Amino acid sequence: MGNRYGLEIRAAAGSDAAGLAALLSETGEPVGAADLAARLESLQRAGGTVLVAVEWGPPSGLIALTPTHTLDAPRPFGLITTLVVAAESRRRGIGRVLLKAAGRAARQAGCDRLRLRVGPEQPTLHAFCAAAGFAGGSELYERPLLRRGSGEP
Repeated sequence: MGNRYGLEIRAAAGSDAAGLAALLSETGEPVGAADLAARLESLQRAGGTVLVAVEWGPPSGLIALTPTHTLDAPRPFGLITTLVVAAESRRRGIGRVLLKAAGRAARQAGCDRLRLRVGPEQPTLHAFCAAAGFAGGSELYERPLLRRGSGEP
């Protein structure tokens, strides 16, 4: 996807599973590398996108996105199912870069907005959502995807 100031954003691969499993364990959701590799493959096969942020070592961040169709809207929305940045890498713009890359992937999938569910035990993620332009409240945040070069979704 891209490289910015030594930060590479790219599609996650099975070979990333061990590093991503370690990253996810920081969230209190431990998963084995082999299980995670299978989940990555399954999600990508089903049309989802999993992006990883890599600097000079293990993964610094991860975002997973699934286009979701509903009966009440003509276009799907991009459901962010996972967004995590390593504790030592936070507050350096990695989450925003991942979000921007996920937005591009969602637009390519025909989505017109992003949605993110945040648990009550994640106060830093609530603050991040507000700062990143998401509207919403207690648990569900939403942000329109703007077309490039316009102020319209």
